[in-house]
Amino acid sequence: MIALRPLFLALCLLLPAQPVLPAGAGAQAAQEGPAGERAESLGLAFAAGAPAVTVIDGDTLALADGREVRLVGIQAPKLPLGRTGFAAWPLAEEAKRKLEEVALGLPLDLGFGGRRGDRHGRVLAHLFDAEGRWIQGELLRAGLARVYSFADNRGAIAEMLALEREARAAGRGIWGDPFYAVRDAAAAGDWLGGFELVEGRVHAVGRGGGRTYLNFAEDWRQDFTIALDRRTLELFAEDGLDLDSLAGKRLRVRGWLKSYNGPMIEVTHPEQIEVLED
Repeated sequence: MIALRPLFLALCLLLPAQPVLPAGAGAQAAQEGPAGERAESLGLAFAAGAPAVTVIDGDTLALADGREVRLVGIQAPKLPLGRTGFAAWPLAEEAKRKLEEVALGLPLDLGFGGRRGDRHGRVLAHLFDAEGRWIQGELLRAGLARVYSFADNRGAIAEMLALEREARAAGRGIWGDPFYAVRDAAAAGDWLGGFELVEGRVHAVGRGGGRTYLNFAEDWRQDFTIALDRRTLELFAEDGLDLDSLAGKRLRVRGWLKSYNGPMIEVTHPEQIEVLED
Protein backbone atom coordinates (compact mmCIF):
# COMPACT_ATOMS: atom_id res chain seq x y z
CA MET A 1 0.00 0.00 0.00
CA ILE A 2 1.31 3.45 -0.92
CA ALA A 3 0.35 6.56 1.01
CA LEU A 4 0.36 9.75 -1.04
CA ARG A 5 3.03 12.14 0.22
CA PRO A 6 1.70 14.77 2.68
CA LEU A 7 1.20 18.27 1.35
CA PHE A 8 -0.93 20.83 3.13
CA LEU A 9 -2.61 24.22 2.71
CA ALA A 10 -3.72 26.51 5.59
CA LEU A 11 -7.34 26.21 6.68
CA CYS A 12 -9.45 29.31 7.24
CA LEU A 13 -9.43 29.34 11.04
CA LEU A 14 -8.54 32.19 13.37
CA LEU A 15 -5.06 31.96 14.84
CA PRO A 16 -4.42 32.70 18.50
CA ALA A 17 -1.06 34.01 19.65
CA GLN A 18 1.79 31.64 18.88
CA PRO A 19 3.09 29.61 21.84
CA VAL A 20 6.38 30.83 23.26
CA LEU A 21 9.15 29.10 25.14
CA PRO A 22 9.06 29.31 28.93
CA ALA A 23 11.38 31.96 30.37
CA GLY A 24 14.97 30.80 30.36
CA ALA A 25 14.34 27.79 28.12
CA GLY A 26 16.89 27.45 25.34
CA ALA A 27 15.40 25.68 22.33
CA GLN A 28 18.81 25.08 20.75
CA ALA A 29 20.26 23.56 23.90
CA ALA A 30 17.19 21.41 24.43
CA GLN A 31 17.30 20.16 20.86
CA GLU A 32 20.60 18.46 21.54
CA GLY A 33 18.79 15.89 23.71
CA PRO A 34 16.77 12.84 22.61
CA ALA A 35 13.49 14.75 22.33
CA GLY A 36 15.00 17.33 20.01
CA GLU A 37 16.72 14.65 17.96
CA ARG A 38 13.45 12.73 17.54
CA ALA A 39 11.59 15.87 16.52
CA GLU A 40 14.29 16.68 14.01
CA SER A 41 14.14 13.15 12.57
CA LEU A 42 10.43 13.73 11.88
CA GLY A 43 11.09 17.08 10.23
CA LEU A 44 9.49 19.09 13.03
CA ALA A 45 10.45 22.43 14.51
CA PHE A 46 11.42 21.97 18.16
CA ALA A 47 10.49 23.91 21.29
CA ALA A 48 11.07 23.25 24.97
CA GLY A 49 7.97 22.35 26.92
CA ALA A 50 6.95 21.59 30.50
CA PRO A 51 5.61 18.67 32.56
CA ALA A 52 2.13 17.36 31.79
CA VAL A 53 -0.11 18.00 34.79
CA THR A 54 -3.61 17.09 33.53
CA VAL A 55 -4.87 14.69 30.85
CA ILE A 56 -8.21 15.89 29.50
CA ASP A 57 -8.94 13.11 27.05
CA GLY A 58 -7.05 10.76 24.77
CA ASP A 59 -5.55 13.52 22.64
CA THR A 60 -5.52 16.62 24.86
CA LEU A 61 -3.53 17.54 27.96
CA ALA A 62 -2.40 20.54 29.99
CA LEU A 63 1.19 21.49 30.80
CA ALA A 64 2.50 22.96 34.04
CA ASP A 65 3.12 26.31 32.32
CA GLY A 66 -0.63 26.67 31.65
CA ARG A 67 -0.67 25.68 27.99
CA GLU A 68 -3.31 23.21 26.81
CA VAL A 69 -1.98 20.98 24.05
CA ARG A 70 -4.04 19.22 21.41
CA LEU A 71 -1.92 16.36 20.07
CA VAL A 72 -1.88 17.32 16.42
CA GLY A 73 -2.33 14.75 13.68
CA ILE A 74 -4.38 12.21 15.62
CA GLN A 75 -7.92 11.70 16.82
CA ALA A 76 -8.51 9.59 19.92
CA PRO A 77 -11.98 8.29 20.85
CA LYS A 78 -14.02 11.19 22.18
CA LEU A 79 -15.35 11.78 25.70
CA PRO A 80 -18.45 13.95 26.35
CA LEU A 81 -16.46 16.60 28.28
CA GLY A 82 -19.65 18.36 29.34
CA ARG A 83 -21.41 18.18 25.97
CA THR A 84 -25.10 17.50 26.55
CA GLY A 85 -26.37 14.37 24.83
CA PHE A 86 -22.93 13.35 23.61
CA ALA A 87 -22.20 9.68 24.23
CA ALA A 88 -18.61 8.64 24.80
CA TRP A 89 -17.10 6.82 21.85
CA PRO A 90 -15.96 3.23 22.48
CA LEU A 91 -12.54 3.00 24.14
CA ALA A 92 -12.48 6.71 25.03
CA GLU A 93 -11.57 6.01 28.65
CA GLU A 94 -8.89 3.55 27.55
CA ALA A 95 -7.35 6.18 25.30
CA LYS A 96 -7.30 8.70 28.13
CA ARG A 97 -5.64 6.16 30.43
CA LYS A 98 -3.02 5.41 27.79
CA LEU A 99 -2.17 9.10 27.46
CA GLU A 100 -1.92 9.33 31.25
CA GLU A 101 0.39 6.33 31.24
CA VAL A 102 2.81 7.73 28.66
CA ALA A 103 2.65 11.45 29.50
CA LEU A 104 1.21 12.44 32.87
CA GLY A 105 3.79 13.95 35.22
CA LEU A 106 6.57 13.77 32.65
CA PRO A 107 8.46 16.71 31.16
CA LEU A 108 7.32 16.98 27.55
CA ASP A 109 8.85 18.93 24.69
CA LEU A 110 7.02 20.13 21.60
CA GLY A 111 7.38 19.61 17.88
CA PHE A 112 5.62 21.69 15.22
CA GLY A 113 4.90 20.77 11.63
CA GLY A 114 2.48 23.53 10.72
CA ARG A 115 -0.02 25.84 12.38
CA ARG A 116 0.72 26.11 16.09
CA GLY A 117 -2.63 27.03 17.61
CA ASP A 118 -6.36 26.55 17.11
CA ARG A 119 -9.39 28.76 17.61
CA HIS A 120 -9.89 27.32 21.10
CA GLY A 121 -6.54 28.68 22.25
CA ARG A 122 -4.91 25.27 22.38
CA VAL A 123 -1.37 24.58 21.21
CA LEU A 124 -1.23 22.18 18.24
CA ALA A 125 1.91 20.12 18.74
CA HIS A 126 3.64 16.79 18.66
CA LEU A 127 4.91 15.74 22.07
CA PHE A 128 8.13 14.00 23.13
CA ASP A 129 9.34 12.85 26.53
CA ALA A 130 12.90 13.24 27.78
CA GLU A 131 13.92 9.91 26.25
CA GLY A 132 12.68 10.97 22.83
CA ARG A 133 9.54 8.85 22.93
CA TRP A 134 6.91 10.26 20.53
CA ILE A 135 3.57 10.46 22.33
CA GLN A 136 1.45 10.47 19.16
CA GLY A 137 3.31 7.37 18.05
CA GLU A 138 2.57 5.57 21.31
CA LEU A 139 -1.18 6.15 20.96
CA LEU A 140 -1.25 5.11 17.32
CA ARG A 141 0.84 2.02 17.96
CA ALA A 142 -1.54 0.96 20.75
CA GLY A 143 -4.53 1.36 18.42
CA LEU A 144 -6.01 4.10 20.61
CA ALA A 145 -6.02 6.87 18.01
CA ARG A 146 -6.24 7.25 14.25
CA VAL A 147 -4.59 9.73 11.91
CA TYR A 148 -6.62 12.94 11.65
CA SER A 149 -4.75 15.34 9.43
CA PHE A 150 -5.31 18.91 8.29
CA ALA A 151 -4.06 20.88 5.35
CA ASP A 152 -2.03 23.23 7.53
CA ASN A 153 -0.10 20.61 9.55
CA ARG A 154 2.06 18.52 7.26
CA GLY A 155 4.58 17.18 9.73
CA ALA A 156 5.08 13.43 10.27
CA ILE A 157 1.83 12.31 8.62
CA ALA A 158 3.51 9.54 6.62
CA GLU A 159 5.07 8.14 9.81
CA MET A 160 1.73 8.31 11.63
CA LEU A 161 -0.09 6.54 8.79
CA ALA A 162 2.46 3.73 8.96
CA LEU A 163 1.89 3.27 12.69
CA GLU A 164 -1.88 3.33 12.21
CA ARG A 165 -1.66 0.65 9.51
CA GLU A 166 0.43 -1.54 11.79
CA ALA A 167 -2.11 -1.29 14.63
CA ARG A 168 -5.06 -1.87 12.30
CA ALA A 169 -3.45 -4.97 10.78
CA ALA A 170 -2.93 -6.34 14.30
CA GLY A 171 -6.50 -5.48 15.38
CA ARG A 172 -5.28 -3.45 18.36
CA GLY A 173 -7.53 -1.11 20.32
CA ILE A 174 -10.12 0.70 18.21
CA TRP A 175 -9.36 -1.51 15.21
CA GLY A 176 -11.10 -4.40 16.90
CA ASP A 177 -14.30 -2.40 17.42
CA PRO A 178 -16.93 -2.08 14.65
CA PHE A 179 -17.45 1.60 15.53
CA TYR A 180 -14.11 2.35 13.88
CA ALA A 181 -14.20 -0.17 11.04
CA VAL A 182 -13.07 0.86 7.58
CA ARG A 183 -16.25 1.35 5.53
CA ASP A 184 -16.90 -0.01 2.07
CA ALA A 185 -17.66 2.75 -0.44
CA ALA A 186 -20.90 1.02 -1.42
CA ALA A 187 -22.21 1.35 2.15
CA ALA A 188 -20.80 4.80 2.92
CA GLY A 189 -24.28 6.33 3.03
CA ASP A 190 -24.97 4.40 6.24
CA TRP A 191 -22.33 6.41 8.11
CA LEU A 192 -23.13 10.03 7.31
CA GLY A 193 -22.00 12.60 9.85
CA GLY A 194 -19.05 10.65 11.16
CA PHE A 195 -15.30 10.78 10.62
CA GLU A 196 -14.70 7.64 8.61
CA LEU A 197 -12.16 5.69 6.63
CA VAL A 198 -13.72 4.53 3.35
CA GLU A 199 -12.29 2.11 0.80
CA GLY A 200 -13.34 1.42 -2.75
CA ARG A 201 -12.38 1.50 -6.40
CA VAL A 202 -12.61 4.72 -8.42
CA HIS A 203 -15.09 4.26 -11.26
CA ALA A 204 -14.38 7.56 -13.00
CA VAL A 205 -12.84 11.00 -12.56
CA GLY A 206 -15.24 13.87 -13.30
CA ARG A 207 -15.06 17.65 -13.34
CA GLY A 208 -17.53 20.47 -13.00
CA GLY A 209 -17.82 23.93 -11.50
CA GLY A 210 -14.09 24.15 -10.85
CA ARG A 211 -14.10 20.96 -8.79
CA THR A 212 -12.85 17.46 -9.45
CA TYR A 213 -14.77 14.37 -8.36
CA LEU A 214 -13.59 10.82 -7.86
CA ASN A 215 -16.75 8.78 -8.38
CA PHE A 216 -16.85 5.27 -6.96
CA ALA A 217 -19.79 4.00 -9.03
CA GLU A 218 -21.67 4.85 -12.21
CA ASP A 219 -24.44 6.94 -10.61
CA TRP A 220 -22.56 9.95 -9.26
CA ARG A 221 -25.82 11.45 -7.93
CA GLN A 222 -26.26 8.66 -5.39
CA ASP A 223 -22.97 6.82 -4.94
CA PHE A 224 -19.90 7.63 -2.89
CA THR A 225 -17.73 10.49 -4.17
CA ILE A 226 -14.54 12.29 -3.20
CA ALA A 227 -14.62 16.03 -3.98
CA LEU A 228 -11.60 18.31 -4.42
CA ASP A 229 -11.69 22.08 -4.93
CA ARG A 230 -9.26 24.30 -6.85
CA ARG A 231 -6.94 24.89 -3.91
CA THR A 232 -6.63 21.17 -3.31
CA LEU A 233 -6.02 20.52 -6.99
CA GLU A 234 -3.06 22.90 -6.80
CA LEU A 235 -1.58 20.84 -3.96
CA PHE A 236 -1.88 17.64 -5.95
CA ALA A 237 -0.35 19.32 -8.99
CA GLU A 238 2.54 20.76 -6.95
CA ASP A 239 3.19 17.27 -5.64
CA GLY A 240 3.20 15.82 -9.14
CA LEU A 241 0.11 13.71 -8.48
CA ASP A 242 -2.17 13.05 -11.45
CA LEU A 243 -5.77 12.61 -10.36
CA ASP A 244 -6.76 11.10 -13.70
CA SER A 245 -4.36 8.27 -12.99
CA LEU A 246 -6.55 7.25 -10.02
CA ALA A 247 -9.36 5.98 -12.26
CA GLY A 248 -9.65 2.25 -11.67
CA LYS A 249 -7.47 2.36 -8.53
CA ARG A 250 -8.49 1.15 -5.10
CA LEU A 251 -8.28 3.97 -2.58
CA ARG A 252 -8.68 4.54 1.12
CA VAL A 253 -9.88 8.03 2.01
CA ARG A 254 -10.45 9.55 5.43
CA GLY A 255 -12.63 12.46 6.41
CA TRP A 256 -16.07 13.57 7.54
CA LEU A 257 -18.85 11.92 5.56
CA LYS A 258 -21.58 14.28 4.43
CA SER A 259 -24.48 14.07 1.99
CA TYR A 260 -24.15 15.87 -1.33
CA ASN A 261 -25.49 13.93 -4.31
CA GLY A 262 -24.93 10.85 -2.20
CA PRO A 263 -22.27 10.29 0.46
CA MET A 264 -19.19 12.47 -0.01
CA ILE A 265 -15.86 13.20 1.62
CA GLU A 266 -14.27 16.57 0.91
CA VAL A 267 -10.51 16.16 0.46
CA THR A 268 -8.37 19.19 1.26
CA HIS A 269 -4.88 17.67 1.13
CA PRO A 270 -3.21 14.65 -0.47
CA GLU A 271 -2.53 12.60 2.64
CA GLN A 272 -6.25 12.04 3.12
CA ILE A 273 -5.98 9.54 0.27
CA GLU A 274 -4.02 6.32 0.20
CA VAL A 275 -3.62 4.21 -2.94
CA LEU A 276 -4.12 0.54 -2.11
CA GLU A 277 -2.61 -2.50 -3.76
CA ASP A 278 -5.03 -4.66 -5.76
